[in-house]
Amino acid sequence: MKPAIAVVGSLNMDFVVTTDHLPAPGETVLGRDFRMNPGGKGANQACAAGRLSPPQLRTYMIGRVGYDMFADHLKASLAAAGVDVSAVHATKSAPTGVALIWVDAEGQNSIVVAAGANLLLTKSEVEPMRPVFRQCGLALFQLETPVSTVQAALGAAREEGARTILDPAPARRLPEGMLEAVDLLTPNETEACILLGRPAGRVGLEEAPELAAELRSAGVGEVVLKLGDLGCYYSGPDGAYHVPGFAVEARDSTAAGDTFNGALAVALAEGKPMEEALRFANAAAAISVTRPGAQASVPTRQEVEEFLGARPGGEERPSG
Repeated sequence: MKPAIAVVGSLNMDFVVTTDHLPAPGETVLGRDFRMNPGGKGANQACAAGRLSPPQLRTYMIGRVGYDMFADHLKASLAAAGVDVSAVHATKSAPTGVALIWVDAEGQNSIVVAAGANLLLTKSEVEPMRPVFRQCGLALFQLETPVSTVQAALGAAREEGARTILDPAPARRLPEGMLEAVDLLTPNETEACILLGRPAGRVGLEEAPELAAELRSAGVGEVVLKLGDLGCYYSGPDGAYHVPGFAVEARDSTAAGDTFNGALAVALAEGKPMEEALRFANAAAAISVTRPGAQASVPTRQEVEEFLGARPGGEERPSG
């Protein structure tokens, strides 16, 4: 596999307030503290890939920012994680995207995103992405940029020989045929249900095989269903199985799914078997939820290896 990963997606500055509980509609709650953190689902996944990669594996970020102080901060954060940001371009037509995040005492969050410049990553910019895709064995996508752009970029990445991974978040229905350009789909429970037109709700291990099989029937090669503290469920041409999660004390789940995807891409780019790669991704995500922030919560490669080394075969959450 080509020794590089491309991430196409959003860059946002996150404004985070911690509270005892998330506000209900019309309710005002008092926050405990405030932080301003680099984020955006695309940038978070690129940060995770960059921070967890060995020296020979390169990560490229493709996206849009405004001409403002937030753009400089976001690009500097990614560069510090080892990410190539030469394909992150600025526009004067919109500000850098921002996300407003509330985190409760249990580590659960509620997020509102003002996409800003992310919405200006248009289909016309897909062709210039090809030289990056040509260097990469894997290309990661999410849905915080226009869906039409994501769909076109998925096809271009495939044509240039990259294996495509789509994290279908924020959750939404997708255009017919879009999933056929996805090699590996990584929804959480809510996203899987919405993709299939089902009522969103908690999904257990009993329902996971049916959901994954139905998603694969839409044209996806492989599915990894993210199940929170239960870990994940894989379904592909060579079989299906559950990879348990790790029991940790959650503090902030803001970028757990993004950390999972970045870590999974790194492990696959290194040639790890899928089950081993999923365990590596589960471990990285587990560490991230014990820390506040988005990119700030992403662990290093050494931290993940030490975490796994202390759990050679046990201490994982039971399968149910």
